Amino acid sequence: MIQEISDRQLDIIEAAGKILTALGISGLTIKNLAKEMKFSESAIYRHFNSKEEIIIALLEYLAGNMDQRYSTAITAGQSPVEKFRALFESQLSFFKNNPHFVVAVFSDGLMEASERINETILKIMAVIMKHLAPIVNEGQLKGVFTNAITTEELVHIVMGTFRLQMYKWRVARFQFDIERNGENMIQALLTIIKNK
Repeated sequence: MIQEISDRQLDIIEAAGKILTALGISGLTIKNLAKEMKFSESAIYRHFNSKEEIIIALLEYLAGNMDQRYSTAITAGQSPVEKFRALFESQLSFFKNNPHFVVAVFSDGLMEASERINETILKIMAVIMKHLAPIVNEGQLKGVFTNAITTEELVHIVMGTFRLQMYKWRVARFQFDIERNGENMIQALLTIIKNK
């Protein structure tokens, strides 16, 4: 699912994420991006036609990366709890090393920027659902996770909790250990959703 992009395009989208981190959506301009990359604005335009295209490439890269990582982090022999942990530990580790991708998803004003950007953000959510829903459903079928509410409702609770944790990390300017806090979040979620 990872879109084929060149090394230079990856450099550009990573630089765009860093600008989003520092300056927000209004600070992400081709001029600022060229300055960050230390080359001309025309060089940026050789790789991308617009700021919107850069943001979409960043989001599509993230969606593809998540899909691949989740596919390798989760194995058939794992229990639903092990799969649940593996999925979130993979994401926490990735974001710890690449905080500019967190900002891409949680940047103020990004979701209002364009319909195409909104559609791409929805693709990221779909990737998470694609991997998380079967884990939750398997856990419910095996009696490991509660059946008091539907799989879909449990997935929404879990995704919302994870999203809030990542948002808090972003607002704190990445100053706390997201893996440690994330481990506490995973344990709290498992305590809530597991059958007693």
